[in-house]
Amino acid sequence: METLTTGQYGLVYNLLSLTAAAMVAAGLFFWGSREQVLKKYRPALLVSALVVFVAGYHYFRIFQSWEAAYVLRDGLYVDSGAGFNDAYRYADWLITVPLLLVELVAVLALSRSESSGMLKKLVIASVLMIGLGYPGEVATETGAKWLWWGASMVPFLYILSTLFSKPGPIIAAEQNEVGEKIRLARTVLMATWLFYPISYLFPVLGVGGASGETLLQVGYTIADLTAKAGYGLVIYQIARAKTRLAEEQGEGTRKAA
Repeated sequence: METLTTGQYGLVYNLLSLTAAAMVAAGLFFWGSREQVLKKYRPALLVSALVVFVAGYHYFRIFQSWEAAYVLRDGLYVDSGAGFNDAYRYADWLITVPLLLVELVAVLALSRSESSGMLKKLVIASVLMIGLGYPGEVATETGAKWLWWGASMVPFLYILSTLFSKPGPIIAAEQNEVGEKIRLARTVLMATWLFYPISYLFPVLGVGGASGETLLQVGYTIADLTAKAGYGLVIYQIARAKTRLAEEQGEGTRKAA
């Protein structure tokens, strides 16, 4: 464990605490908002709630592990001997990353055959991406880190290319507001996911020591907060926009009759 200044330790400590609380708050919001959308869009909000509840639990455990891993001595935070268990992140990603993909497919309300085929490939790719990334995360040699990073980037790029190409016709066919929000959800997911491979490479690119550890934890945490709670809010907006559109169309049909 690297020796940290009070500022470095406190930045990670406070950000982990904030993220744990934000995840739980977002989960309560998504759960409570499900009655505001049509029944066919509620699974998307339930998955959103599940994602952030799972993430909130894991962030609480990461927070506890970070707190236990360091002890203040002579104005610096030094290794307490307890160790920092960053594997909680990978346990969280193994559950939540496939669910993030389920969120997007669920809110699109595709046919069963379309959604089943797309999800099967995306979920398999996401599990491979995380499974291949973990050995590089814990590796100490630069060559091994590059090797596993490259391997995990193959399914990562497949997921991004699928998210870029497959929803395109759906976006084009949707009404303006709905199409814009689906495009936003896709952009948020793709952009925030780019934080992960970049943060992963900090130690390899020479950003090591206390600064590297701090940047790694901050990068992962901000990416998780945006990709889960922030992304969930966009999914909620899509469901609400689709619900309003359906209600307006229904009202117009009744008036015409």
